[in-house]
Amino acid sequence: MLQVNIHGPNDVRLDPAREPVAGANDIILRTGACGICGSDITYIDMGGMPAGPNPATMALGHEFAGTVETVGHAVQGIVPGQKVVVDPMAADNIGNGGPEGAFTPRLLVRNARLGVNVHAVPADMPFERAALVEPLSVAMHAVNTAAPLASDKVVVYGAGCIGLGAVVALRHKGVQDIAVIDFSDERLRRARELGATVTLNPKRDDVMARLGEAHGSGDVYGIPLVASNVYIEATGATAAFEEIVRIAPVGARVVVVSVHKKPAPLDLQFVLMKELVIKGSIGYPREFPEVIEMLKDSRVDVAPLISHRFALADFMEALKTARDPDRSAKVMITFDA
Repeated sequence: MLQVNIHGPNDVRLDPAREPVAGANDIILRTGACGICGSDITYIDMGGMPAGPNPATMALGHEFAGTVETVGHAVQGIVPGQKVVVDPMAADNIGNGGPEGAFTPRLLVRNARLGVNVHAVPADMPFERAALVEPLSVAMHAVNTAAPLASDKVVVYGAGCIGLGAVVALRHKGVQDIAVIDFSDERLRRARELGATVTLNPKRDDVMARLGEAHGSGDVYGIPLVASNVYIEATGATAAFEEIVRIAPVGARVVVVSVHKKPAPLDLQFVLMKELVIKGSIGYPREFPEVIEMLKDSRVDVAPLISHRFALADFMEALKTARDPDRSAKVMITFDA
């Protein structure tokens, strides 16, 4: 079988791999689908994680769903044939510097525990829908951190997978007024399909003016601002964060869910005058079960999140597509499972 590994900066390969063997506390999954994450691209650019178990290579792939094929004799509650998703951070960092990665047909999950790092999903849930549990959990945690009310006026900066997932989570929680800002018209189109009420492209739109039209405007100490009171920063762009701090109203809640690769300046006068609440959001400490329950509802449409599907053998083409924000949203690797 094959496994996607990183061998160095911008050196990613499809390598031959040995079939996994389960220990007493382990399971083996037959992979059904695995998405390419923005962090996967970052890992590739970095050359992996030097502190990982094998500094020479790093196995890739952490947004996945599959079918249980083999169960170690000490594992409880998990049975062959069960469709599951796995919390990769709670399962030896699968695809995030751990010894295993999910871009492979069969995957070893060490120390498998049902309801802890392995979660059952309905047998009739498509693999690619189930594989969205991981990125949607990242988005859901950001939304939960913001604690929105249905009456809030929310702005999502960035319409990548996490920003689009935030739109899904916000609509699921009853929020109606959702603006999304991105430079890609294709991604903004997907945001509208998922329920965004306002979409803005800074290349042609005056963001502050348009948000003022949609959500209202005002001022504090003579400084103009908009009435949008919740912000999800999912771009990783310094300019986006600075704009949020500048235009946000008094008492606004700002959640940073993106990775900023360099320090961003923070105008503390604005933080002081507006009594802004700025929080970070990382991972999904408790969101997997919540997202699985959400996805059980067929009325929750997540189809616009997935833009492309490729077989594992075409991973390099899939990766090229995932690097192009004007073409892609979530790029999914699918398997015959």
